[in-house]
Amino acid sequence: GQLPAWLQGILLRNGPGMHTIGDTKYNHWFDGLALLHSFTFKNGEVYYRSKYLRSDTYNCNIEANRIVVSEFGTMAYPDPCKNIFAKAFSYLSHTIPEFTDNCLINIMKTGDDFYATSETNFIRKINPQTLETLEKVDYSKYVAVNVATSHPHYDSAGNILNMGTSIVDKGKTKYILFKIPPSVPEKEKKKSCFKHLEVVCSIPSRSLLHPSYYHSFGITENYIVFVEQPFKLDIVKMATAYIRGVNWASCLAYHKEDKTWLHFVDKKTKKEVSTKFYTDAMVLFHHINAYEENGHIVFDIIAYTDNSLYDMFYLKNLNKDFEENNKLTSIPTCKRFVVPLQYDKDAEVGSNLVTLPSTATAVKEKDGSIYCQPEILCEGIELPRINYDYNGKKYKYVFATEVQWSPVPTKIVKFNTETKEMLHWGEDHCWPSEPIFVPSPDAREEDDGIVLTCVVMSDPKQAPFLLVLDAKTFKELGRATVDVEMHLDLHGMFIPEKDLKTETE
Repeated sequence: GQLPAWLQGILLRNGPGMHTIGDTKYNHWFDGLALLHSFTFKNGEVYYRSKYLRSDTYNCNIEANRIVVSEFGTMAYPDPCKNIFAKAFSYLSHTIPEFTDNCLINIMKTGDDFYATSETNFIRKINPQTLETLEKVDYSKYVAVNVATSHPHYDSAGNILNMGTSIVDKGKTKYILFKIPPSVPEKEKKKSCFKHLEVVCSIPSRSLLHPSYYHSFGITENYIVFVEQPFKLDIVKMATAYIRGVNWASCLAYHKEDKTWLHFVDKKTKKEVSTKFYTDAMVLFHHINAYEENGHIVFDIIAYTDNSLYDMFYLKNLNKDFEENNKLTSIPTCKRFVVPLQYDKDAEVGSNLVTLPSTATAVKEKDGSIYCQPEILCEGIELPRINYDYNGKKYKYVFATEVQWSPVPTKIVKFNTETKEMLHWGEDHCWPSEPIFVPSPDAREEDDGIVLTCVVMSDPKQAPFLLVLDAKTFKELGRATVDVEMHLDLHGMFIPEKDLKTETE
């Protein structure tokens, strides 16, 4: 096929790439050593490259020829022949774990720089052109967080907004929203953007020792949307995991009898909306988008009724009968919540406060709290992306992978949230990755542009490829076949040519 002439830049993606080191194996697919790969578009041609992130974790493991750094699903132990003191010391030092810098989930842009990220306090700067690994940044030097999300937001001024959890700091556990500016004042050129990081606000956790796990959050023009779900980390269990010989993942538990609390923070006043909004227990990884309409916040997420998704990806489950044997016990459901921020304070108990046309409801309870029930938009989609120019605004289209009862995507879809219409792309033996929307330079409509996805083949005789679709029609424009074993990746971004520093810079 043919690529649009305007498509110039780099599609940069990240994901787990190496699962065996020497004769040790990771337990979980999400633990593998980060492998970056990129597709560079230049004058109608596509160049591929891939490189392992040279994290401290990577270097230590490769040097020892075994896994020596613990990951979320795999606890690593010291050499058993070391003396008893070394062992005792090791146990003690692990109660406050030094987390891994194996940043394998996503790519984040900060000013002119790019970082590989995961959910620990470490991020690694990388060169998007050569995929070289550069310095390590520790968030906890600039803000009191132990973990942070891999799905930050970018505002119109280029600031990064992200959230992290501060665990039992000065006797409190809280969720912290922080902002990183895209550049530093002229006179401080030597300093990094992180030195100017500011805490926007914090939301107290409902429990000191059981903070909520979260993978992303939402943002509208004036508000931050944070969902405190009953999928929680047990801090005491985490602190003793090493001694007990279990991984940290086993310290996550879903409390299905609990509520899910919805928090809204006003970006200008930095204060949380005081009304208590809640919904039923659910597990959520990805927010799709959020916006404001007539005194309501509308936000779309992909939710599950249990936490079976993580367990699917234990490597012992990823065998040759994977597709037959592994069935999700909860199918991902795309839910739209409509939350009335402005409502009649004298409304009767039991009345629905939503005035927008939607089947979503928000019912006033006796104690003044508001119970929200979502509208179901569709089922069976994951890894959602939108045209990011519409982030925080009213929008129509979601680009996503289609996952039915198996967690491995077989198709990619374009879903219209207004008409509920769905367009698909799929072929036999194809496992596409998260689809990335790239707007065309003269875009007038939300879906003017293309969609890029990396496709791995389940048939080893067939070569993987990069697929380019017309975002409007979902028809194939072209594909670039790659003669290597490509890995299944997680997330990434398209970097237009103008955002890449020239090599001399």
